[in-house]
Amino acid sequence: MQRYRILIASALVVFTLSALTSRLLSHKSKDSTQKVGTAISTTEKTSKNKRDALLYTTRQKELQTALNVYFKKAIAKGDVIGAGVSIVKGDSIIISEGFGKKNSAEQSTVNGETVFRLGSLSKGFAGILAANIKSEGKLNWTDKVSDYLPEFQLGDGTNTSNVTLANILSHTSGTPYHSYTNLVEAGLPLKDIAKRFKEVMPISKPGLMYSYQNAMFALCGEMMKKATGKKINTLLDNRFFKPLEMCATTTDYETLTHEANIAMPHVKTRNGWKAAHLKDNYYNAVAAGGISSNAHDMGRWMRFLLGHHPEVMKSEAIDEAFNPFIEISGHRKYYQRWPGHTRSYYGFGWRIHKFTEGDSTFEKTIWHHGGSVNNYRNEIAVYPEADLGICVLMNNNSPLAKTVIPDLYEIVKAVYSQATPKELHHQIAATTL
Repeated sequence: MQRYRILIASALVVFTLSALTSRLLSHKSKDSTQKVGTAISTTEKTSKNKRDALLYTTRQKELQTALNVYFKKAIAKGDVIGAGVSIVKGDSIIISEGFGKKNSAEQSTVNGETVFRLGSLSKGFAGILAANIKSEGKLNWTDKVSDYLPEFQLGDGTNTSNVTLANILSHTSGTPYHSYTNLVEAGLPLKDIAKRFKEVMPISKPGLMYSYQNAMFALCGEMMKKATGKKINTLLDNRFFKPLEMCATTTDYETLTHEANIAMPHVKTRNGWKAAHLKDNYYNAVAAGGISSNAHDMGRWMRFLLGHHPEVMKSEAIDEAFNPFIEISGHRKYYQRWPGHTRSYYGFGWRIHKFTEGDSTFEKTIWHHGGSVNNYRNEIAVYPEADLGICVLMNNNSPLAKTVIPDLYEIVKAVYSQATPKELHHQIAATTL
């Protein structure tokens, strides 16, 4: 009996040890499986990151090559002296480069840091700034100009009392085309110009007709000053230029004259293009045309407009400047002849175009503006659906300005729509072995 009990006890010990060993081995097997799974996941993630990085670099190089060909041809043809170009895709500044010369009589070349005057691209900054101040409750689109500038009059009292901030930002105040642009270029203070509008006979009631302005538009800067207690120069600097690290972007003539890396303006002569002098016009009307910048800073600006800096300004507030306020009729403007164009509007400091591609009837959007001042000629276009921005700054009044945006759009589209190049597959395989 005693032997029987001993045998049973021994069997139980063996069984218990076997069970414990089995469980231990099972845990080790699971741990090993989990470790292998984690290793595979990490490898896949690393591999994907490498693929993305290689694809980014490959596309960037292809864009650079295509742009080199494009601008080399334009420069050889005599259409362009120098150009600063920025292309933004998503939250990345893919291209921030220069092409051609800063001065036709010298050998110094344009790069991504070379400064140009922006001209009416400044209006886009003013529209976004107004939207920024509105988001704080300090301004409203329906605020009357006369409430902020008592000296302002437009024709009779009825017109005067109905002109709003929205009207001057959208060129729908009812004033004739380019009213008092000559006074802006002569350097008169905006408050003096505001008084002079009483001598102007309106061509329509406010809000009914699009009629492009500089002097009237620039009054938005005075309204923002009254609303915040700060000049538009300071507002732009504190709210946009500093937080976005747009270090080369300025709003005064004195700073511009001390800029070492600047593209000089050029005028057309019988023998080609000749470098001209910088002028101090429009610094009395910063909102209309008084900002200077370079390709790299404009890349930062477009990245912000696409909503990639919500800490500076929310996308919902930015989008208010791009609401179509008035339709731009006709088909004679250069941008109305762009491929697929269907219609155009003006928002607040921006043109908004609708276009279609190929056989699709789906309308896409372009936020666009051109700019010309002191013989500089510039173009900016943001494609929100494609998360894409293109800006071209030129130091001559180039005929290329009319087509450069759709031209570069097609180049970008071709690079980003193609399948991954074969050589990139080989590079990826080599880095993941």
